[in-house]
Amino acid sequence: MYYLALLAGEKNATEWGPDSPEFAVAMGRHQAFWEGAGSALVGGGALYPSAEAAAIRNEDGRALITDGPFAETAEVIGGFYVLEGSDLDEVLEHARRIPEASEGSVELWPMFEWMPVTDQKGCWLALLREPVAAAVSPGTPQWDEGMAEHEKFGRVAGSAVRGGGALYPPDSATTIRVRDGELLLTDGPFAETAEVANGLYVLAANDRESAIALSAKIPVSPKGCIELRQIVADAE
Repeated sequence: MYYLALLAGEKNATEWGPDSPEFAVAMGRHQAFWEGAGSALVGGGALYPSAEAAAIRNEDGRALITDGPFAETAEVIGGFYVLEGSDLDEVLEHARRIPEASEGSVELWPMFEWMPVTDQKGCWLALLREPVAAAVSPGTPQWDEGMAEHEKFGRVAGSAVRGGGALYPPDSATTIRVRDGELLLTDGPFAETAEVANGLYVLAANDRESAIALSAKIPVSPKGCIELRQIVADAE
């Protein structure tokens, strides 16, 4: 089974550009995790600072674009991984070794499906966020309706879709923290926010404007949004 790990840390510890010395040090801390995870690590990447992000909402049939992160929180997402394992316990053994587990938190989501990314150079992470109340479970009529809308988006986006996946509802998520060597697990997402993760796309785009225009076509509920972040190439 696949799991999405969203890596969250304090803003001042995640907002370094890829050319900064601090970013190189942070990537060095991940080296041991990459080596230990081995074949269980099947995707992911670091993200450009959230100040360069865009939040995209659908209001009355038109896209409303806001610069910056999707919400004001103490912790922001600095990267993501996709892990594969036979069950949650197996994946937890890897996820607990992600540096952000000790320095911030790791939000671990079981994935209903995952389309692997073969090349994410010049790509953007479009993280779908929905209100908790709007979450639906696989196999329900609402889920099938939503998947039909995403299939339409896939036909429109074509080869610009380099990967992506859907997540199980929020009550299936687990937040991981490691403090003084002790593994601390909390049910649900890491932050109390109006919207929680619902799925993701990895999209190829020539520039920020093109990425925003494409992401604005992704179907979300009236109160949902897209958190658009540029992926740092070759960070893994």
